[in-house]
Amino acid sequence: MSHNDVIIIGAGLSGIGAGYHLQRYCPDRSYLILEARSRLGGTWDKFRYPGIRSDSDMYTFGYSFKPWNAPKTISDGPSILAYLQETADDYGITDRIRFNRRMIAAHWSTRTATWTVTVEVTEDRPAHDEHDDVHGNGGTGTTDHPETRTVIRTERHTANFLMMCSGYYSYAAGYQPTFEGQDDFAGPIIHPQDWPAYLDYAGKNVAVIGSGATAVTLLPALAEDAAHVTMIQRSPGYLLSRPSADPAARLLKRFLPDSWAHRIIRRRNIRLGTLLYNRTRTDPDRVKAFLINGVRKGLNPDIDVDRHFTPRYNPWDQRLCLIPDGDLFDALNSGKASVVTDHVDRFVPEGVRMASGDIVEADIIVTATGLQLVTLGEADFFVDDDRVDFSRTWTYKGLAYSDIPNMVSVFGYINQSWTLRSDMISRYLCRLLNHMAETGADIVVPRLRPSDHDMTPRPWIDDFSSGYMQRMMPLLPRQGDREPWLNTQRYERDVELIAKADVADDVLQFSAPERVPTGSGRR
Repeated sequence: MSHNDVIIIGAGLSGIGAGYHLQRYCPDRSYLILEARSRLGGTWDKFRYPGIRSDSDMYTFGYSFKPWNAPKTISDGPSILAYLQETADDYGITDRIRFNRRMIAAHWSTRTATWTVTVEVTEDRPAHDEHDDVHGNGGTGTTDHPETRTVIRTERHTANFLMMCSGYYSYAAGYQPTFEGQDDFAGPIIHPQDWPAYLDYAGKNVAVIGSGATAVTLLPALAEDAAHVTMIQRSPGYLLSRPSADPAARLLKRFLPDSWAHRIIRRRNIRLGTLLYNRTRTDPDRVKAFLINGVRKGLNPDIDVDRHFTPRYNPWDQRLCLIPDGDLFDALNSGKASVVTDHVDRFVPEGVRMASGDIVEADIIVTATGLQLVTLGEADFFVDDDRVDFSRTWTYKGLAYSDIPNMVSVFGYINQSWTLRSDMISRYLCRLLNHMAETGADIVVPRLRPSDHDMTPRPWIDDFSSGYMQRMMPLLPRQGDREPWLNTQRYERDVELIAKADVADDVLQFSAPERVPTGSGRR
């Protein structure tokens, strides 16, 4: 059993960033990163489907402390993974990571003011052979699919503080609805989260079910080699085309050091992203017209924009889909790809039959049907032997939970770059730890004030109708109707609520173990 001041769960974008901040602002604190998989990178190593890329600009999606120097602002997955690996290596973070450690439980003890984290230590089995069946959910060809990992033992690690950087979706499997007749389909059915490395789609007809970021990424990437790609959607989403390389960034880098140019472009992009989102709240019709007009300009006039690219909801009620260099439009204009807007009736041997009776012929079906959300890494949590039900807790500033001691978790933005918020939370944790050291406190816990007990509960995230989020909302913590029991999802508000506010307030209770009252209930 090892002991550290802080245990970080997850060695992806957030976990690596947290490691940097602890080293920079709390150099006297020891930390350990526990990673369930055999490699760092999280999402950017897990997802291997064709065309995988960021849907945020890399000047805000990259770290504030590590300039993004690659030419493309909207970057591909391998480049992002290389950036994360370089960051971890440059700052000595890689040496703090213990791979193949999947957290299954965390127990808090008030008596000792420590978390005990139980992990399964796993090893990888060989990947599936290229001749394995890929029909249905079988034969993913990846070494991190659940059936390809063997538990060899359990370990326990203790820490005074726990930082959850495990993301918000299940790595075990994506969201896979059951389609009538799917066993009748003659070809493979693939979910992008488990894309087989050996899948050959060259010269074949591919049907992609979905209209979100994954689907609009896959369509142009698959169209390069497939005979034809059809995106099947129940309803359209919003699209925004932007250059993959930022001309202003190129110009600034000619005259300024990379670090200066990075800061300037990052601030500009934060402001532009904030302005766009705020405008969708105050003048959604104008933003809707702007976005749809951009689609009309990008597509041939014979493509029905009203039917296929005019959503029924307002912008940013669901995520905007970023289209680098108009690649989706190029694929559709070329005739190598098309869109069908209709409900799926059933799968048939030759493809997908729609509610209209039309059949989309396919040799391969890709179900880009979304993610399966989880609460804090799918582990069990206990506080002094009482199991924690996070759906009954209140979120504290969107980073901690009522009556849960010495724990911070990272959930980024759905309407801007994830890293803007993960960086802010990591910096907040360091301020909190330093305050505790200065005041001699070992324990900090958010507790409702007497005046907070009449709060009206609201969902973890408001005004966001995407199915993957709505499916999980009942299991997530609640927001209140007043500060600090909010998850604002607004960068400018979080700057005031998290980055600038004093860490000591009338909600956080600081103490040492012997001064902590026993038997206090959790609401």
